[in-house]
Amino acid sequence: MKRNKETEDILTERFGRDSLIALATVENEIPYVRTVNAFYEDGAFYVITYGLSNKMRQIEKNPIVAISGDWFTGHGKAFNLGYFGKSENAEIAGKLRKAFAEWIDNGHNDFSDINTCILCIKLTDGTLFSHGTRYDIDF
Repeated sequence: MKRNKETEDILTERFGRDSLIALATVENEIPYVRTVNAFYEDGAFYVITYGLSNKMRQIEKNPIVAISGDWFTGHGKAFNLGYFGKSENAEIAGKLRKAFAEWIDNGHNDFSDINTCILCIKLTDGTLFSHGTRYDIDF
C-alpha cells in the first residue's frame, strides 16, 4: 500500500521527535548496525552525525540502508545533506534542534566543524505494526 494519512500519522506520532532507531549499512558484504538518534518527517528520517564517520563512509559507497525502531522496519536511500550550519539546511536544522533539545548542546556535537552534517534517509518501503494491524508501506 502507498503511504497514506493513517500510516503517516502513526509514523509521525512515533518518530516525529527524538527517537532511537537502528541504522544498518553494508560494506564488503558485511552488515554494520548502530543505534542513532533520529527525527522523522514526511517519509524520511534525519540524523545529526559526523561526515567522516564509518557509517557515512559506508553510505557514500552504498547508500541503500535499513532501519528499525518501535514496531517499524524499513529500507531507504541515505543522503548526506552536508554541513549542519549551511543555509540550505536551516529549516531541517531548526527542527532537529527542537527535537534533540535535551542533548544537542551537551558538547557531543561540534557545530563549528563543517564535518558535522545531517544524514537524510528517504524511505522506500517499510513494515509498520500498530494495534494488531500490519501495514506494508511503499513510500
